[in-house]
Amino acid sequence: MFKSAHAKNSNWETAVQSCVKQISGDKLDNFGFLYITEPLSSHLEQVLDAFRQLTGIEHWVGSVGMGICTNNQSNGGEYFDEPAIATMTAQLPNGSFALFSDTVTNDNNGQTVEIATNDFPEGLPFILAHADSANPQILNLVEGLTDTREAFVVGGLTASQKNAHHVCGSVTGGGISGVVFSPHIKIVTSLSQGCLPIGKTHRIDKCDGNLIKELDGRRALDVLLEEAGVTSSGNAQNMAGHIHAALPVTGSDTGDYLVRNLMGVDEGQGIVAIGAPVNDGDVVMFVRRDADAARLDLQNSISSLKRRAGNNVKGGIYISCIARGPNMFGNQNAEINLIRDIIGDIPIVGMFANGEISNSRLYTYTSVLNLFI
Repeated sequence: MFKSAHAKNSNWETAVQSCVKQISGDKLDNFGFLYITEPLSSHLEQVLDAFRQLTGIEHWVGSVGMGICTNNQSNGGEYFDEPAIATMTAQLPNGSFALFSDTVTNDNNGQTVEIATNDFPEGLPFILAHADSANPQILNLVEGLTDTREAFVVGGLTASQKNAHHVCGSVTGGGISGVVFSPHIKIVTSLSQGCLPIGKTHRIDKCDGNLIKELDGRRALDVLLEEAGVTSSGNAQNMAGHIHAALPVTGSDTGDYLVRNLMGVDEGQGIVAIGAPVNDGDVVMFVRRDADAARLDLQNSISSLKRRAGNNVKGGIYISCIARGPNMFGNQNAEINLIRDIIGDIPIVGMFANGEISNSRLYTYTSVLNLFI
C-alpha cells in the first residue's frame, strides 16, 4: 500500500523520473507525500506537476524541508544542502482523507482553520500539518487546527527562501496546510526528546511575559548558573547554544516537556529571558542538548512504537529538528539508520524542521515518528 523513493540530482526532471521509476507499478495509488530540499525549491511547482502527470495521483501533501529523509527497501538517507527529492505514494480508501490549507495573513489571526471532516466516522482524526515558521501567527495556526474538531496533530514548521513552499493539492504557502486522515486510517506516533534535564523543576515566583525574574524565591539567573555549573555570570550568554528552558506539560504521565531557547539574561537584575511567555506559578526546568541521551531516547521511543504497531507497519512519516541530524549526532543518516535498524525496510519519508508538532503542541529539538498500520 505504501512505496517510497528518493533521488539526488541538480536536474529536477531527472530526479523526478528516477523517483517515479522506483515507485511505478501500481495504478491504484491515490495519495502522495512529497518533500524536496531548498536547492530545488524554485522548481517545486514543476516537480509537483510532473509527479501528478507521471503517476496519475492528484492528491499530494508535503513541503520544502531544511533537510529531508527517506527509507525504502533498497536504501535511504538524509539530505540537507544538496538537491534531493523524497516521495511516498499510497493506496488509501476513498473518503479517508481531506486536504486543507489556510494562507493566514496579519489581517486574519488564524485561530480557526476550517477542515472538512463532515463525512468522517466517529473517532479521532489524525492531522499531518506543515506550518510556515515565518508567519507571525504560527502558534494560533497550530492551536487552531483543533478548534473545529478534536484531532491528533503532528507535523513541522517549515522554512524556505520561497514563500510558496508547501504542497497541498497544489503549491501554496505562507500559512498552514496538510492532510487530515479519517479514524479509519490507523496511525501510531511517538515523540523523542533531544535534551536532558540538568536539575529539578522550579516554581516561577515572579515574571513578566517571557522574562523570568524569580524561581523558588531566588533570582532566576542565580538558579540557572548554579544548575548549569557556570561560576561566572559573564559567561552566561554563552550558554544559549546548549542550555535551554523547558516547560513541563501539565498532566503528562511521561514527564513530557516543551523546550524553549534562552533568549538572554540581565546580570544586574538576575533576569532570564526565554522563548515563550510564562505566568507566575508556572513551573520551569533547565535542560541541555545531549547527543547520547537523544540517541537513547530515540532508540527507546522507536522500540516502544514498534511494539505498539506490531508487524503490520505499512509506511511512515518522520519529522525531526534541524538541530538534530549531523548537527547533533555527528554523522549523516544516523536517525534514519536507527529507524531502519529497529523498524525494518519500510517506506518512510519526512523532513528536518524548524520546530516539531506533536499532539497539537509545538516542540523543539525533538523528533516525531508516525507509522501507518
